[in-house]
Amino acid sequence: MCSIMGYCGMAMPMARFREGFDRTISRGPDASRIVDTGNGLLGFHRLAIMGLQPEGMQPFSLDGDYLICNGEIYGFRPLREALIKKGYVMQSESDCEILLPLYREYGLSMFRMLDAEFALVLYDGKKKKYIAARDPIGIRPLYYGQDGTGAMVFASEAKNLVGLCEKIMPFPPGHYYDGEKFVCYRDMTKVDGYIEDDVETVCKNIREKLTAGIHKRLDSDVPVGFLLSGGLDSSLVCAVAARLLHKPIETFAIGMDVDAIDLKYAREVADYIGANHHEVIITKEDVLAALPEVVALLGTYDITTIRASIGMYLVCKAVHEQTDVRVLLTGEISDELFGYKYTDFAPDADAFQKESEKRIKEIHMYDVLRADRCISVNSLEARVPFGDLDFVEYVMAIDPKKKMNVYGKGKYLLRHAFEEGDYLPRSILMREKAAFSDAVGHSMVDDLKEYAEETYSDEAFREGCEKYDFARPFTKESLLYRDLFERYYPGQARMVSGFWMPNKEWEGCDVDDPSARVLANYGDSGK
Repeated sequence: MCSIMGYCGMAMPMARFREGFDRTISRGPDASRIVDTGNGLLGFHRLAIMGLQPEGMQPFSLDGDYLICNGEIYGFRPLREALIKKGYVMQSESDCEILLPLYREYGLSMFRMLDAEFALVLYDGKKKKYIAARDPIGIRPLYYGQDGTGAMVFASEAKNLVGLCEKIMPFPPGHYYDGEKFVCYRDMTKVDGYIEDDVETVCKNIREKLTAGIHKRLDSDVPVGFLLSGGLDSSLVCAVAARLLHKPIETFAIGMDVDAIDLKYAREVADYIGANHHEVIITKEDVLAALPEVVALLGTYDITTIRASIGMYLVCKAVHEQTDVRVLLTGEISDELFGYKYTDFAPDADAFQKESEKRIKEIHMYDVLRADRCISVNSLEARVPFGDLDFVEYVMAIDPKKKMNVYGKGKYLLRHAFEEGDYLPRSILMREKAAFSDAVGHSMVDDLKEYAEETYSDEAFREGCEKYDFARPFTKESLLYRDLFERYYPGQARMVSGFWMPNKEWEGCDVDDPSARVLANYGDSGK
């Protein structure tokens, strides 16, 4: 990852800008630079992944235009060659260097052309205005606010803007800001018509498109590793990558010292694909010690996100401290596309599709946020193959009647897509899903709940909840997280939509805990 920050005005002193910007220096520890555009400030903390030479350092400039970008532009080399033929001179092998020439050639329509995960701020020197944009899923983070003069401020994380902006909000994915307003250039949930192919054709396309999405994310000038929980999604990413690379890959798993559910399954997958496997074992003390810094790095009070982030943060910390891996592939976004335990309760196909649309629109505030923060705070880069734009666009357009659990097995299409070819043992491919926060060890969630019970009396809990009029806490655990959040992000609760919970309008989903463990259909999941 990298960190970017842009101030679109003239009133902010450099020292004040730098103070906010340096809060995310761990995202880009390799080099830092702040440029005065003559009409504001652009800052860049670099984590060198592609084009490692010094010339790849940002901000990039071109005849008075400036650009900062935290991103990966997939398939950039043909675009680069085409721009060189048009007369543009490239100084580095960085993928992001092509963006200013692309803007010169195509203007704001360039964003629809990109197969990329990105967040950027661009200064147009001729028009003397700033443009900002974010990828259609929101895999790369971007926040915005206004300072006391009304000038826009953009930054990779909300923590950059605390104290600088009264109201901080996430930049909407799939949008650009043209200096005056936000414009949607691509909505990944918009489906013009459902794909009516038979199941075998659909599964063939799923396999081919996911494989392509994994393949392009293996392109790196630094070592690549893989988070492996032992569940379906991360196991598939690892299995396909190992086959594509024709060499042992580096896999990493984490679990509690007393009841880690998934460690044995992760080990089984790693052995099957011939990976160099690493395990991280954590204790109750590790979990409770990490909790405040996890809330601080996340910028959320959401129960699901915080629970799942503790294990992810600690395994990424170990990767950073103990290895030379600098890129991690993960399995996020599969649930939102193919369904989760609670979507078995969807009353019909239309409801299933609408839920998927909602989740994909909001995922940048939840699972994608978790992956970004836990990985980037440890000076690593996250890549999310299930978020590949071509893949997401295709799966969203599959007839929801086929995506619903009408087969007696959740995520059947994804499982069936990889049944042929011996990618994984059948016991793993068809294994019921366990929630990651539970699979690290049921005791972890129980320890967090117990700690919250010890923190608040019943009276303190009632009074504590009354303090909040938005996303009001409803358990002692949720109050604990909200109080921690307010310590680091006071008054900014609305930058999260609320709690990532099952759809309470569906029969069987009106629960007070986000874990699938509380649902009637959890069954043998996580055993």
